[in-house]
Amino acid sequence: MLILANVRERWSGFLGAFLAVMVGVALITTTLVIYDSSRPSVQDRYAGAAALALPQKALDQEGSPEDRMPWSRAEAAPVRARLDAVPGVAAVVVDRSFYAQALKGGKPVADEGAAEAGHGWGSARMAPYRLVSGRAPGGNGEVVVDRALGVAAGSRLTVNITEGRKRFTVVGTVDGPGYYFSDAFAAEQQPGVGALALIADKGASAAAIASGARQALGDRGDVLAGDARSELQPQYVEHKRNLGVQLIGAMAALGLFTTVFVVASMLVLSTGMRRREIGLLRTIGAAPSQIRRMILGEAAVVGLLGSLVGCLAGVAATPILRDILKGLDVTPPGMEVTVAAWPLLTACAVGIGVSVIGAWAAGRKAAKVAPIEALLDSRSANDGMGRGRGIAGLSVLGLGAALAVGTATTGADNRVSMALLATMTLIVAAALLAPALIGPVGRLLTAPFQKRGPAAPVLIRSELIANSRRAASLVAPVIAAVGFAVLLSGAVETMRAAYPAGEARKVAGQTIVTSDGTPGNTDEVVAANPVGKASLPTRAFVGEERTVLDVLGTRDARWNKPGEAVLGRRTADGLGLEEGRSVRVRFADGASVTLRISKVLPDDPARGDFVVARDLVRAHDPAALTDDIFVPAGSRASAAVPGTVLHDAMRYALDDYNTDAKLTDSLATMLIVIAVGYSVIAVANSMAMAAHGRRRDYAVMKSAGGTVRQLLRLAAGETAVLVAVGAGLGVLVTLPPLAGMASGLSQATSSDVGLHLDSGAVLTAIIATLAAAVVAGVMVTGRTLRKSA
Repeated sequence: MLILANVRERWSGFLGAFLAVMVGVALITTTLVIYDSSRPSVQDRYAGAAALALPQKALDQEGSPEDRMPWSRAEAAPVRARLDAVPGVAAVVVDRSFYAQALKGGKPVADEGAAEAGHGWGSARMAPYRLVSGRAPGGNGEVVVDRALGVAAGSRLTVNITEGRKRFTVVGTVDGPGYYFSDAFAAEQQPGVGALALIADKGASAAAIASGARQALGDRGDVLAGDARSELQPQYVEHKRNLGVQLIGAMAALGLFTTVFVVASMLVLSTGMRRREIGLLRTIGAAPSQIRRMILGEAAVVGLLGSLVGCLAGVAATPILRDILKGLDVTPPGMEVTVAAWPLLTACAVGIGVSVIGAWAAGRKAAKVAPIEALLDSRSANDGMGRGRGIAGLSVLGLGAALAVGTATTGADNRVSMALLATMTLIVAAALLAPALIGPVGRLLTAPFQKRGPAAPVLIRSELIANSRRAASLVAPVIAAVGFAVLLSGAVETMRAAYPAGEARKVAGQTIVTSDGTPGNTDEVVAANPVGKASLPTRAFVGEERTVLDVLGTRDARWNKPGEAVLGRRTADGLGLEEGRSVRVRFADGASVTLRISKVLPDDPARGDFVVARDLVRAHDPAALTDDIFVPAGSRASAAVPGTVLHDAMRYALDDYNTDAKLTDSLATMLIVIAVGYSVIAVANSMAMAAHGRRRDYAVMKSAGGTVRQLLRLAAGETAVLVAVGAGLGVLVTLPPLAGMASGLSQATSSDVGLHLDSGAVLTAIIATLAAAVVAGVMVTGRTLRKSA
């Protein structure tokens, strides 16, 4: 009852924590609902399949299940026969997907799913798509297309496939997407069998078919039925989903950290201003454990209320985030928002947990209040910094420094995450050590006014020195806001300067043939550019454990040798292979080939980790498309084939970077808004609480002759000094991680990369927190002065 009474009577003191929890839970709710809504769904073209039979999974290099190993034609034949004998199965369809894209007006028709748009005619039965006009394809020169393409049956159509442009006769149209060729032609494009679809007899039970299929298939693979059929997704859909998950994951992680940090700083400040009240409770017999439970209980109640409101706000805001992600093109096509129970329950649990965790330090401090505090000024214990806090601050500072150093040495994929972790750690260190820094900084800033000048700077100086712990609680959210703004905007600017320059240096002097409107380069494009690097990638399964990895076919004379493979050192070590040994490699068509490891070389992304002869990849993966072609200086590059364009080194580097720059910029902007928004709430509430707690001071100064205007200027000046201290610390804690990132980028790109800051973003963060702090402090001070008049 005491806990509820305290929350009800002191609601203004808990308002900031309530708002911080509400915003944090709203953000977590929104991201979890988006994540749940974007989970894979059964593709339309599998809607007519009662079940899907898939081959066994392989292992990736980390030992987790990854790609499935396609059956060869010989392996698939008996499997198909067994499945065809399952009661209730009308037909077993071999599902194949390969590159197909129409050309109209000499240009490829825009289609983000073109890499898997080609199918055998049998696959049309899985949707099922109906023939709108014409007939099914028969010969290799016939095709059935989507009626939305606007090509009538009987017309001639140029379709780009892996070998290049080819003329087909359109013999029919269907009411669904894709290009449907004869099953024989599809088997030539993709010899391996990656999926068998079971079509049910009319009235047959899908569950019974799936059960019978599992018995028939045994350990040769897996049978998917119902929602499990969603495992088969187009690559472009999976790519969008992964990007979206990374975006919302970063938002949720930063929101969680900021919520804990802000709630903790506000509860510490609030508890520190209740020392007389807590001392009184100790006087009447309250034990330290009871005080601690009271503080934690109050936090739990505030967390529960904030979580409930936050869940409602998060559900309401979900369509907004969905539209933002949709505008960034990182949502699966046709994604609809669906609200399940688990995101709401998870967000509520996180909100309550964060509140209790944030109150732990405050409860621990409150439990040490002595009964004598009931007779003292509530602010008497604000001076200095305890030994435990100092040791903790220095320990966290050392950890942050180590992480900042690690930022320079970690891999490119983890560099931003390491810098973010280092910054979080250094922000915590700065907040812990702030009481020891505020006094000296206050003396430095007010030193010019010590002997002469107005009284306000002297009063500000005295307040900062006498109550450094309270000042540190006010400074903490400013450190977080400015620190994250500097880090995120600086990381974007540093990468913007580093990556294009580094990539341009690597390919300097070369002309790059890149795809334009197509998912890759066809063999026709490769033939038009006979000189230069033209890597042909495929997924293959290596060794007895069938580890899946990317294999590159090369036409480089140094590595393009039949029967041999060249490995990077990391890949060789991961597979347990050495130079001179032989290894069995299973390709996309289900066939296995024994290769001799001719060389194990230092890792080189430009060469590849597992390199074989180009003709070997083409023989076993007829559907594979070639990567960008790098034509050396002195040789002629050609873009005569539609769907290609030529770039010089700098243009290629800029285009390659700009592909992801939009996402990077958007992510940084959203994270900065989250960090600054949280901090604005915390700063405004903390300043309001501090101004309210100093009402006796203001009453004394007013009775001594101070005018309302002077006291308001005093409040604004003290607030400005605190924001300046917080902003300075926010910048300082961010510079080491950014410097480490710049150093790492210099090594990775072999170019001189300096530290770059976005002054606009930093100034915006400082001005926003300053404005919120000054307005809140002045408003509460003015209200306090009016009440005392």
